Amino acid sequence: MSATSPSAPAIEPAQPAPPPPPPARLDRLSSLGTPPDWLKLQSFHQSLTRSEFEAAIRDVYSDGSPFPPPWNLEVDGVVIKTGDPLKPEARIAFATRPEAPLTGTRTWRAAAEMPPLKGRPLLSDIHIAIDPGHIGGGFAQMEERMLSFAPGESIQEGDLTLTTAQVLAERLKALGAYVSLVRDRAEPVTPQRPSDFVVQARQILVDAGFPMPQDNYSGVTGDAKILTVQWQSEKLFYRVSEIHARGQKVNATIKPDVVLCLHFNAEAWGDAAAPQFSPMNHMHVLVNGCYSPLELEQQDVRFEMFHRLFSRIHQEELPLADAVANGMRLATGLPAYVYTTPNARHVGTNSYVYARNLLANRIYDCPVVYLEPYVMNNEETYHRLLRGHFLGRTLIAGRLQTSAIEDYVQGVVKGIVEYYQKHRQP
Repeated sequence: MSATSPSAPAIEPAQPAPPPPPPARLDRLSSLGTPPDWLKLQSFHQSLTRSEFEAAIRDVYSDGSPFPPPWNLEVDGVVIKTGDPLKPEARIAFATRPEAPLTGTRTWRAAAEMPPLKGRPLLSDIHIAIDPGHIGGGFAQMEERMLSFAPGESIQEGDLTLTTAQVLAERLKALGAYVSLVRDRAEPVTPQRPSDFVVQARQILVDAGFPMPQDNYSGVTGDAKILTVQWQSEKLFYRVSEIHARGQKVNATIKPDVVLCLHFNAEAWGDAAAPQFSPMNHMHVLVNGCYSPLELEQQDVRFEMFHRLFSRIHQEELPLADAVANGMRLATGLPAYVYTTPNARHVGTNSYVYARNLLANRIYDCPVVYLEPYVMNNEETYHRLLRGHFLGRTLIAGRLQTSAIEDYVQGVVKGIVEYYQKHRQP
């Protein structure tokens, strides 16, 4: 009997190592962003401990990405890569023990810093800015925030948020608060218009690989509109320039203790000419955080994150958002929305509260509570919103129902009252 010897194993050729990722371009700016003044962070020297810094990054500002961040953590400080070739690094030293914020580093006051009430109304001394999301009016269709399921009727998010803001302002004033509306009519805060951004819009499309983009979206349907100069210039107007103008107004003129950003949510409704109802109805509240590596490559975004972190805005923002979310849950009965995308993360223990990095909750230099209750194209909610604001109950879709706007207002007031009752001096 003959035996056969096993054949020698084949030798696999060595695979080349994958190329390293290209170095981050840390000099980039976000849309319509301006280079930051990194010297402003110097006022935060030795104001935050290393453990406070690490906890803030871990619990609020990081999205959990494994990629190395554009800063180096040292034993006694953090060295931030600025993206400025003339001054490529900014170093902020840590404190050896927690310190109170330095005078002049911020314009807002925490609840615990408010003067004692001594029998005055609960919200006395508190300056609250209310920011009605979007613009509404003649701009609602451009914003893609107009919804109609029958001829002669429609709801527009910008109009709904303005009505909600006006009702909410009166309730908060009655409790002693000083209230400012960031927008008090269905008009933009920015003086700019889409025509001011045609050059930038065209460049965005060229940079994205479309060297000869179509000028306007007349006759264009579906997502193809996005590839037109008109759509891109409109987006720069209402989504970027408008928010920057509001941020400038809040930071330089209003200078509130907190901003309440009011919005209504929606699920995909398909073609605006033939929208679809959604069975979903939910609510969530946002604080600023969850910065992605790509966002942190932009030097203005990176600066704004560090400015918020060292200002300790998150220490006031998160418990305030938690209280408002609880108030909204009780007033509306809505279930919590669940994010399935990586651009948001749960923070704290409240299932309704997420951290997300939005222009409208990043550039305001104070705590921001960003509200997203209701699904506008939920059939019941749609019919409630058509009725606007009213007190009591009225017959809607065959049963007595309250005003969705009134429930919204009551929820916010419940949360604000709960928070300041707990955290300010009596």
